[in-house]
This record gives sequence, C-alpha cells and structure tokens, in this order.
Amino acid sequence: MTNHWLDLKNAKVFLIQGSNAAENHPMSMKWVMRAKEQGAKVIHVDPRFTRTSKVADIFAQIRAGSDIAFLNAIINYILENDLYDEQFIKDHTNGLLIANEDLAFDNGLFSGYNQGSYSYDTSSWGYELDEERKPQKADSLNDSRCVFSKIKGFFKRYDFKTASDICGVPEETIKLIADTLVENRPGTIMYALGMTQHTVGAQNIRSFGVLQLLLGNVGKPGSGVNALRGEPNVQGATDMACLFHILPGYLATPNHDVVDLDTWTSRTGTFRRTFMVNLLKAWFGENATPENDFGFNWIMKKNAAANYSIFRIFETAIEDQMKMLYIMGQNPMVTSPNLKLVHEALSKMEMLVCADLFMTETAAFWEKPGVDPSTIDTEVIFLPAQSFLEKEGSLSNSGRLVQWRYSTLNQVGEAKSDLEMIDLIFRKVRELLQGSRAEKDQPILNAKWNYSNNHFAEQVLKELNGYDITTGQPVAGIGALRADGTTSSGNWLYAGVFANNENLSKRSDNENDPGGLGIYPGFRWCWPGNIHVLYNRASCDKDGKPYDESKKIVWWDSILGRWTGYDGPDVPNATHGPDTPNGQRAFRMSGEGLGRLIAGPYQDPQADTVLPRDSSGVLVDGPMPEFYEPVESPTTNILHPEVPINPCLKYPRLPSLQEIGTVEDYPYVLCTSSLAEHWCAGTVTRNVPWLNELVKETFIEIPKSLAAKHNIENGDEVLVWSARGEVQAKAMVTHRIKTLMINGKEVETVWMPYNWGYKGLSQAASTNMVTIDAGDPNTWIQETKACLINLRKV
Repeated sequence: MTNHWLDLKNAKVFLIQGSNAAENHPMSMKWVMRAKEQGAKVIHVDPRFTRTSKVADIFAQIRAGSDIAFLNAIINYILENDLYDEQFIKDHTNGLLIANEDLAFDNGLFSGYNQGSYSYDTSSWGYELDEERKPQKADSLNDSRCVFSKIKGFFKRYDFKTASDICGVPEETIKLIADTLVENRPGTIMYALGMTQHTVGAQNIRSFGVLQLLLGNVGKPGSGVNALRGEPNVQGATDMACLFHILPGYLATPNHDVVDLDTWTSRTGTFRRTFMVNLLKAWFGENATPENDFGFNWIMKKNAAANYSIFRIFETAIEDQMKMLYIMGQNPMVTSPNLKLVHEALSKMEMLVCADLFMTETAAFWEKPGVDPSTIDTEVIFLPAQSFLEKEGSLSNSGRLVQWRYSTLNQVGEAKSDLEMIDLIFRKVRELLQGSRAEKDQPILNAKWNYSNNHFAEQVLKELNGYDITTGQPVAGIGALRADGTTSSGNWLYAGVFANNENLSKRSDNENDPGGLGIYPGFRWCWPGNIHVLYNRASCDKDGKPYDESKKIVWWDSILGRWTGYDGPDVPNATHGPDTPNGQRAFRMSGEGLGRLIAGPYQDPQADTVLPRDSSGVLVDGPMPEFYEPVESPTTNILHPEVPINPCLKYPRLPSLQEIGTVEDYPYVLCTSSLAEHWCAGTVTRNVPWLNELVKETFIEIPKSLAAKHNIENGDEVLVWSARGEVQAKAMVTHRIKTLMINGKEVETVWMPYNWGYKGLSQAASTNMVTIDAGDPNTWIQETKACLINLRKV
C-alpha cells in the first residue's frame, strides 16, 4: 500500500477493483465505511456481485481479464476533457519531459520488440537527453514531443464504446465512474489478486498508477494505489525476498554476468550499493571485508535469460534438473495452477521435504485419488511445524506496519517453529561441510550465524534493523547506514525498527495522532523510516506548501530549515529544501525523481542518484499499459487481432502438459478466488470443524442464464473441465453474475473457490486442476482469474 489502513478514512471516493475487500480483507471495510459515513463514494468493479458490491454506490460487472481496457477508457476521458490535475502533473510527473523520438506503438507492439526472444529492447522508451545527460524539458504540456502529449495519443483509441465492447461494462457506467472519480478527490484505489493474477497483471497496476498521477491522487491523505496483501504475512514475505528475483529490501539479485560489486553498483546505483554492503555485512559479518568485495561473490547469481518462478521450479523437476524440494508455508498441490503438471513434477523428484501444521496435499501428493503410489519413488519427509499461536515474531501488514505478535500456546508435541528448523538444518549442513574448499560451500562456511535459543525472533529483527559495528549498538535508521562496512542491516527498509535498542514493533501508543489523519506515529513502526504515506512530498507544491491545508501531512518549514509534518517526510534528505534538486524529488526512487506516466529507462548522471536502465519501474512488456486478451479468451482482440495476447509471454513451455483451450471447445470464462471462511490452500481452515460447517466443500457459481441452458439447479453435481483437467462440484445458481455482451457476442462467466483438496477434515475437488499456468512476464504470477472451461450437469 502506498498509504495505510487508517488512511482509508480520508478518501472521498474508493475504486475497489480486483478485490472483494468486504470478505477477504474485512478490516479494510471498517475504514471504508468510516469514510462513507462522511459522504465518500464507493465504486466496485468485479466479475460478480459480492458483499463488497452490496455496500458500493456504483457496481460494474466486468469481464475477467479486461481491466486495462476499462481503466484506459477512463484515462482517455480525463485526458480528452482536461479533467486532470495540471499543476500536479507539471510539479511531480514526467509529463513535461521530452520522450525519445524513436518511441512508437503500432499494431499491438511497442518499439524495440524482438519476436524471436519474446522481449523488448527498452532503450527507445526513455527521454531525449541534453549535454549533461539530463532529460530535456518542454515549456508546455501541449508540446507534441513531451510525455504528456505522447500518452494522449496512445490512450486515444480507448473511447467508451471500444472499452465497453471489450469489457462488457456499459458506456454510461464507465462515464459515471470516471466522473465520480474526477469530482471526488482525493480518491484511493484498492486492489488484490483479482488485478494481479493475469498475464498483464503488472500493467493492470500501471493503469492504476497513470490514473492516480493524472488526478493528483498520490502522496496525499486519502489517495494512493493500495494493494490489499494476504493473510500469511504476504507483505513481510516479499519484504524479505520470498520471490525469485530479489534480495531483502527489493534489491536486485545479480545476474550471472555481474562479476563484482562495482558492476552491480553500475547497474543499480551507488545509494543501493550502501544497502547491499550492509546486507552482506549482516550475512557474513567479519568475513565480509573491502578486500573480498564484502563477500559479494558468495551470494547467489541468476541466469539473466532464465525464469526462476514457481512454474519453472516444477518444470525443471520434470526435465530432471531438480532433485529435491523443501516447502515451508505453502501447499502447491492445492494453490498452484495446472495441478496435473505439479503432480508430475513431484513424482519425478528424489526427495520432497514439507514443513506444515497438518498433512497437506503436497506432503501426501502420492495419495492423490487415482494414483498408484508404487509407481512413485520420491522420498517424502514431513516436519511438524508450530502454528502462529505457538511462536512469536514480527509481521508486516498491507500498510507496511511492522507489528510484534506474541505466542499464546506452549509447544505442541514435537512441532518446531520455522526459525528452529532452519537453524537446526543450517548448523548441521555447516558441520558436514567443515574443511571444504569447494567454492559452492563458502557461503555456508563464511556466514555469520550465531543465534541463541532465547528471544530468537527478536535477534533476527535486530539483525534486520542492523548495527553500528564500531559501537555494537543498533542503527537508528536508514540514514545511519554506511557503505564502508562499518554498519550492517539485513534489510535496509527495516533499519530503525530497533532504534535505541528498543523493539518499536511492540509500541502501543494509540492515542497520539497529530493532525488527526490516523497516522499514530507511536503505534508500532512503519517501513521505511516510520513513513506511513509514501511519496508524501507530492502532497506539496514545488515550494513545499501543502496543496490542501486542511489535510496537510508534511511541509517545508523555512524557519527550522527542514521538512516536517505529521508523518515522516518521504524525501532524500530532510534538510534539503525546495530550492535544491533533492527537495523536488517526490518520487526519489526513480532516476528522474518524478512519477512516471511513461515508464522508460533513465540513468541520472549524479553519482548519488544513479539508477539502472533495466529496473526502477520499467516493465518488460511496455512503457504504457496496453490491453491484451488472456491466453484463453472467449473473443478476439479487436484492437490488434494479430497480437492478441501479451507479446512477451512464451507459453506453452511444455506443450504436452500445458494445453491451451479454444472458445469452440471451452466456451465459458472461469474466474477463481478465495473465501472469507477458508484461507488459501485451506490447510488450517479446513481442519477447523466450525469453519467447515459454514462452507463444507467447493462449489461452482453459475449465472441463471447459463444454468438454464444446461438444465442445472441449485445443488446439482456439475462436471467442469478445461484443456488441462476436470473437477466435479455442486452448483450454486446465482443472480450475482450476469451475461455480458462482448464484441457483439454473449459471454458467460462462472466462479469457483480454490481452497480445497483431498486432505484435511473437509475434502473436495481442487479447482486448480482446470486452471492455466501461463504467467505475467514481469512477476510470473498465474492467470487464474481468466481461463476457459466447459461444463455439464452430471
């Protein structure tokens, strides 16, 4: 979230899209309703009517997978009718910068596309530079060369009729939503996996970003683009690099051709070098020295051309490249798409280790109905894990608030915490490697690993915060980190959570709220630097004066000579005023210090702000969000039929296990998601009897019109199949999904939860037997919100 949970009360309008917040993030609705009581409008855009729709002032049913067409039409309307915040665009976006003259878009492809590699050369997406390598700047937004003019031309194709034909939302409803957003500012956007689980998921969110920048809805109370993260500490997990392409604190994992720290620095920036050195000192301690590049070559490298996502993990097992898999906190035999492929992969490995509270479908994959266990040679080891009630530690919520959670139960049986298991395994592996001179063993042998059993989790949080090695005391914050090896920090974002040797994630001051904005700076601790609203410098004009004095959050105090306010100022240096370059960098993590209406590569020539050409918001599939159909679509792409799907997507990768269905054989759109009653794979919740009483099995929600075609009534057994597999489930015939008119043709959508499998107290069909494992080429999240199926009454 750019903002935070309590800040939702400050919004005048909500666009909730790709989220059923009332059911899946119910605490968010407390603050939405607080704002609604003050007159705020709620807009809900979703493929079906849900509990969130019930509280909305405007509901729009949209075809799954068509969000960009809908959002781009709103953007075009704002541009065509001069409804944007002109001053904000000039002050805080790249709208006035002159775009590279070679930037082009034609018939579904941006300039620089290489068909053979499914990739773009992004060099034409940047700017025209002057002699000092700075972007040239136009005098007016009307200059045909500037970014603002370029986006006006790009989005012009998205008129209301075209968007309606693609997404199914009536033209008048799109206009009503656009007008409601324009007339009620500040406004916020809330989204979840409904926007990300697509092959254009990252570009879906880019549409949000462009929309909010145009409206001036960034950095202010009640504004922002707010991701609603999942129950299993998803925000904390990504902060700590539980993703394949990053290190803790979202630092780039070096590619195979990055031979030393200087090379990494040249690609990622000297200020990020400080964070990397501190990470290396946290990992390798006194073994990380300037002479050995702080142990840089002890960390993992990745092949720049390879895909290391969960999809490729299982595919490499099928290709006999992976022999062992250790799984913690995940149950891919329920949650991963295309379960036929997942099962095939698990069956080919030599060893599988699963740590969990209950015996999961993954740990017992060989018990899958219809499988002969004697044909599977995989050795499976199950490690009993403690529940969240048995262990303490920190979690980070969607608003980046780091909160300490205490244990409430004693250890049950032989179950151990995740930390204990990792510690025991690491120590044993290091013992077995003693004396080894093999290069591959040096990271283990040189690691700093000196945890004790007392207050284990707090030791880890201290390590994340980091130390001043010269004094042995925890660092006070990000500004205290140095690049010379005299400080350490396991995650620079968390530097400051243990300032003054106090665990600030335990603070409980819920009374002191200066400004009345819901910030409560003494309650827990928010990364980075206890900043609750990211980019809050953009709440002020170029002179540092708040645009809205009644909702001011930070400002420049000329008497004190520093940025101050009710929140921590999100600026490079609090003493650098509006008359300095740093004082104008409202978006300090981008090279140009501005919000990007076009996201292209740029390297600032200043040594302390240099950023890479291949990251910092540059997506691999385009500098502006373009609509592409899902891999399995019920219709053609009317904007560019020759390039119907994301051109950077290579799929299938294993054709025999990744079949693609066509609308002729699979005429209906399937959208999947979770339930309020069951979390994720249901590993815990399906072993809770009273939750099973509420929802005891999977089901398929079928619109009345489609049910009538197949003579299906409530409670009937229905067979659902795709090109990849089939499941059987009971029917829930509903008014909550309507037939949509798409490109002149009726399109039907069905919905299923994915939370079931063949283990636990409640057992039922796994919906992911039928879903598709095509993924967004930026994140490799799966397209489980839009694939094709067929069905019939059993």
